[in-house]
Amino acid sequence: MRQRPRLALIAAALALLGSNGGAVPDRRAEYLGSVTWASAQPGFGGLSGLELDASGTRLAAVSDRGTFWTARLARDAGGAITAVSTAAPVVLRDSKGAPLTGHKTDAEGLAIAPDGTIYISFEGLHRVVRHPRPEAPAQPLPRPQAVRDLQTNSGLEALAISPDGALYTLPERSGATTRPFPVYRFRNGSWDQPFAIPRDGRWLPVGADFGPDGRLYLLERDFWGLLGFLSRVRVFDLGPQGPRGEEVLLQTRARRHDNLEGIALWRDAAGAIRLTMVSDDNFQPFQRTELVEYRLRD
Repeated sequence: MRQRPRLALIAAALALLGSNGGAVPDRRAEYLGSVTWASAQPGFGGLSGLELDASGTRLAAVSDRGTFWTARLARDAGGAITAVSTAAPVVLRDSKGAPLTGHKTDAEGLAIAPDGTIYISFEGLHRVVRHPRPEAPAQPLPRPQAVRDLQTNSGLEALAISPDGALYTLPERSGATTRPFPVYRFRNGSWDQPFAIPRDGRWLPVGADFGPDGRLYLLERDFWGLLGFLSRVRVFDLGPQGPRGEEVLLQTRARRHDNLEGIALWRDAAGAIRLTMVSDDNFQPFQRTELVEYRLRD
């Protein structure tokens, strides 16, 4: 195709998307707002995993470059984020106490237990580790063969801790568009694969969290190249037979948000469940670190 027709097609597609083309109405999730999270701290960016405390004012996140970030969120009377105060990052360490380097740094998922124990999933060297404190040496969990064999750059993107203390994680890719995503569970010192989550075409899981209602929320994305990212959240009830009661809570058009990769669930002062998400800017000047919030309607 000649350059001018190609550019015309791209411009037309961007115009269509900018006028809400390709949009899917937000379902049970009501959009509350977004803020750009900026910081002068060296190395800020590339955030993938996210956790919030029960008040929605203390935040923790992990970066693709092996750093652990914390921040305080100021909110107005309606609960909207008005400011983000970012603390200096902690460089994550391996089991010998040395700072992570090279292919070991790509932290993707974050889960924090009620006692403060931190769990982080990685790709590159696919693994899940435990930290009693952010600055403490890592305590690697066992690495089953299925995890070792995951695709390059498609490792354990999503990580969540259930109300009973079990860890759940799944890879970004399943190997085929018709193949479900295997879900791995860590409890009582070992891994198993109790179930899989159905795959829906091009949607890929990038974040997960258990909500205050005990349900599993899965953040997914689709990428349309120059047209940008689409985001979706599905929720499941987990039972002895695996996930049930699947519901799509929100699905956005391209470019509504940046590259959302981390999700945290909490209950606000009015008793509503909120979804807070963070975008990974990939350390690119044309992207941004964005905090996005939705509230679930009854």
